[in-house]
Amino acid sequence: MSNTRRFFGTDGIRGKANTPPMTVDVAQKLGQAAGLHFRRGHHRHSVVVGKDTRLSGYMIECALVAGFLSAGMDVILVGPMPTPAIAMLTRSLRADLGVMISASHNPFSDNGIKLFGPDGFKLSDQEEQTIEAMMLSDLTGQLAAPGEIGRASRLNDAAGRYIEHAKASFPRGCRLDGLKIVIDCANGAGYRVAPTALWELGAEVVRLGCEPDGVNINEKCGSTHPEALCRAVIEHKADLGIALDGDADRMLLADETGRLVDGDQILGLIARSWARSGRLATSSIVATVMSNMGLERFLHEQGMALERTAVGDRYVVERMRENGANVGGEQSGHVVLSDFATTGDGLVAALQVLAVLIEEGRPASEVCRVFEPFPQLLKNIRFEGRSPLHLPEVQAARRQIEERLGARGRLVLRESGTEPLVRVMVEAEDARDVERAVDDMCAAITTMPVVA
Repeated sequence: MSNTRRFFGTDGIRGKANTPPMTVDVAQKLGQAAGLHFRRGHHRHSVVVGKDTRLSGYMIECALVAGFLSAGMDVILVGPMPTPAIAMLTRSLRADLGVMISASHNPFSDNGIKLFGPDGFKLSDQEEQTIEAMMLSDLTGQLAAPGEIGRASRLNDAAGRYIEHAKASFPRGCRLDGLKIVIDCANGAGYRVAPTALWELGAEVVRLGCEPDGVNINEKCGSTHPEALCRAVIEHKADLGIALDGDADRMLLADETGRLVDGDQILGLIARSWARSGRLATSSIVATVMSNMGLERFLHEQGMALERTAVGDRYVVERMRENGANVGGEQSGHVVLSDFATTGDGLVAALQVLAVLIEEGRPASEVCRVFEPFPQLLKNIRFEGRSPLHLPEVQAARRQIEERLGARGRLVLRESGTEPLVRVMVEAEDARDVERAVDDMCAAITTMPVVA
């Protein structure tokens, strides 16, 4: 089977709405292919379908539902819900498949489709390749007979089920009374469930980004634009701010001074807390090549190690499953706590941080800054034609810069999974070394001719 992908990228299928591959035709074909692929056994098969708040979600949802029904699968619709809720409900309802319609932190004009297997985990590369091959074939003869076409229904208590699941991750008997929390839901999938869960646990909740209109998802709000959250925390004299992204699978924090807390700090805080309480499953946690060296040094001082993977929460989860780790994530705010979820869950991760705040009885500015990060700089370079990363001249420049940095720093080069961009990231103990290395690497890439 060819490894060339026409539809699937690093995190499902994603693109501009109503433009290939994010079209009605592709969505319907995906529903048929995935439905047929997961029809295993003689039981009544079902799929859970959720979405975020994008205008195009209605269109993609209808096309997917038509495809699944024609493949003989019953469809359980849950409406706007966080990505981790779809993974949880897929397992809870004993469904054969879960689908989330979302482009995560992208603008409303984009959309995407993520697939979860019956175990609640994202599909493997091999399964995606199999489904893609089916999408490119003629499935007419394999579709359901008239009497075997699926039925569609709506799960009215889906939000309540997820809220109870999230609250169950919070220490029993612990409450948020006396805490004022600002939560920015990015006008996305968590706009109902996340504030409600915090309120039910006793917090005074200030809501931002909780008025979706189909086109304002991630627009100057949420984890990709946390400035509004930081201002609101100061304005309302809140104890903590929480910013989710469009599908609520990642999260950033702001302490009571309005200072931002990224995913690396959150990972370090949870890892230390769980290690002290005996809840950390192994002596290591999992993060990506983008996580700060300061986190690695902090964990080493705490008697723990950091295992790195390629960028993408799916690769973090794969490594966690391989080595039995129960804490992992990304600097961008994906935090995967496998005791509670099979994918990143912004609300659950925030609740773990709040539990530490309550336990220690100190302000977030003291609790959430667990290490001093190394200076780090990231620049994106757009290219035309083929990626320049494999050119000998670029690789030679890369080796030279890595030798110059030595053990005092790191250079990470990677291609974006969704855009024709090369991402250049450098970190080192000295900020001047960082800037020089990034400038030199970018210059080496931009001077290369276009490769057709």
